[in-house]
Amino acid sequence: MPSTPCLDLPDPDATTRLGALFAHFAHSGDVLLLEGPIGAGKTHFARSLIQARLGRAEDVPSPTFTLVQTYEADCEIWHADLYRLSHPDEVYELGLDTAFESAICLIEWPDRLGSTSPEGALHLRFEQTDDGAARRVCFSAQTPLVSAVLEAWDD
Repeated sequence: MPSTPCLDLPDPDATTRLGALFAHFAHSGDVLLLEGPIGAGKTHFARSLIQARLGRAEDVPSPTFTLVQTYEADCEIWHADLYRLSHPDEVYELGLDTAFESAICLIEWPDRLGSTSPEGALHLRFEQTDDGAARRVCFSAQTPLVSAVLEAWDD
């Protein structure tokens, strides 16, 4: 893969800030595919984005067991954890294919989408760094959304 933009996130507060920036710049139809091992910060990022977009403190549980949680902000937000899916066709049963077009979608374990992964989705690869407390996130492309977030990050 050619050089992709990455950010070092030294602590949980940095991950929270990144989620808030994505909340500010994301639009309906944006699909964020959150990749990385367990404990890499995917759910923390998603929770931060959702809470920032809602503009209020709200419990944002991990959708590990429910598979999908939805939230009503100025646009609908879908947070999905596909870890327990056994076949990509189950995406249709969840209604994700429709949500991809009209909501902000945050998808953990997107490899379970198979060929149903939407064209133009942005991959965010979360990794733990050597010390375990810090994280690094790399983006699959330099999209307008990523450019806006990175510009705001540097300010």
